[in-house]
Amino acid sequence: MRTIYCAATSLDGFIADENHSLSWLFATPGHADDPGGRYGDAATLDFERMIENVGAIVCGASTYAWLERELTKEGQPFVWPYGQPSWVVTHRDITPVAGVELFAGDVADLHPRLVEAAGGKDVWIIGGGDLAGQFADHGLLDLVWVHLCPVVLGRGKPLLPRRLRLHREHVERDGQFTALLFRVVGPEP
Repeated sequence: MRTIYCAATSLDGFIADENHSLSWLFATPGHADDPGGRYGDAATLDFERMIENVGAIVCGASTYAWLERELTKEGQPFVWPYGQPSWVVTHRDITPVAGVELFAGDVADLHPRLVEAAGGKDVWIIGGGDLAGQFADHGLLDLVWVHLCPVVLGRGKPLLPRRLRLHREHVERDGQFTALLFRVVGPEP
C-alpha cells in the first residue's frame, strides 16, 4: 500500500493555468492517441494500470469542483467517475454526490481511514498540490508520479508547493509526455 500523488504538470511546474483550465493538457497527445505505438500496454507508468491498484481516492474541493464542472458541462447530472471509496478534503459547504465523503480536518487523521478503505491497495491523491503537500508534511506521501507536458504556462496552480527531496525511480516517454515516478525521501531543508 502506497499513497501516490499523480498529476500532470507543465514544464514550468503548474497543474492548471491561472483560469483553472487544463485545456493545454488535453491538447497534448499521450499514448492513447497512438494505439499502435510503443507506449501502449508495454508502458510501466500507465494510468490504467495505476488505477487498477487504487483502493481509495482523496482530492480537495477545487479538484472536486473542476470534475463537477467538466462532467456536467453538456447538461448531464454529476456522477462521481470512480468506483473506489472517495473523500473530498474541504472546509467549504458542498454537497457530495454518491460515493464521496467530505472530510474537514488534518489529513493525518484521515489517512488511516483511507488506508483501511483501500484494503491493501494504493491511496491516490487527485489534483491539488497543496493537498499532496499536506500528506507530505506528515510523512504520509510515498510516491509522486508526474506526467510532464511540453508546454510552458508562465503562471497557475503549482504542482507541489512544498520543499521536498525526491528520488527518481523511473522515467519513460508517454506520447508527448514524459512520465516520471519519484519516491518521497522527505523534507528539503
